[in-house]
Amino acid sequence: MLDCVIIGAGPAGLTAGLYAGRYRMSAVILEKLSPGGQIMLSPDIQNFPGFPGGIATPDLIERMKQQVEDVGVRIEEGEVNAVRIVPQANQPLFTVHYSGRDTQARTVIIATGATWKHLGVPGEEKFIGRGVSYCGTCDGPLFRNKDIVVVGGGDHALEDALYLTKYAASVRLVHRRQGFRAAKILEEKVRNDPKITLVLDSVIEEILGGDKVESVKIRNVKSGEVTTQQCQGVFIFVGISPAAGFVKDIVKTDDAGFIITGDDMQTSVPGIYAAGDCRRKALYQVINGCGDGAVAAHAAHSYLINK
Repeated sequence: MLDCVIIGAGPAGLTAGLYAGRYRMSAVILEKLSPGGQIMLSPDIQNFPGFPGGIATPDLIERMKQQVEDVGVRIEEGEVNAVRIVPQANQPLFTVHYSGRDTQARTVIIATGATWKHLGVPGEEKFIGRGVSYCGTCDGPLFRNKDIVVVGGGDHALEDALYLTKYAASVRLVHRRQGFRAAKILEEKVRNDPKITLVLDSVIEEILGGDKVESVKIRNVKSGEVTTQQCQGVFIFVGISPAAGFVKDIVKTDDAGFIITGDDMQTSVPGIYAAGDCRRKALYQVINGCGDGAVAAHAAHSYLINK
């Protein structure tokens, strides 16, 4: 019987593990792949406090992992496929099913993150981290004075297109329709920004290059015409999917599947917490994922000692 099972070893899960260990909770972190999560798609992190000039992502994650191990919390490989509530007189217990095994805990922290939706076009996977990005805030400074293409038509796409004008020489915004799903005020700003060129009724057909992105093929969905546009970066914002399907029947989620929490990261089930990109929030960054993890571990500890 553990005090806490933490599901996911991204920045949120690792920070939760660090704080759980410092509280001397008996805890384990379960990770289906390797520590780091989605952020490992970015070669370095430019906006994490304390590292002027940035830090290589593997180096940052290795430091986090070492801190977790130093406080006695182990990281175990295993893919969680279910969490079950075991009713008890005083407080429920939780059974976590993973990779053909079970473990029980008094609290659970879900830190499974989310994945950016991909276009699924040739060249996309090849150039991830070499010109293809899913986070303008993370990677924008790497494209100073470069020509870039942004794909998408929602709030996120337009917000990041505007943000990227601070760095890029030019931004081409490719969207498959004439109209945008984004807020009208964002659309007005995009249409009036001299650095942004709208490429509407169009989709990306292929991303091309040698070692890095050099151009994209763009097809007009109405005329069928295909053109090649030179660029050094492609930022894709066509949606994000939380990795929380295994608990959708236990805790409350929004329409997109993101876990709903309070400020203390508690879900609709006392004793179960969520941290990082799997929960509903406004900003998806390493720094506030770490903050979520710290708050979740603190709340789980308070829950245990008050019961």
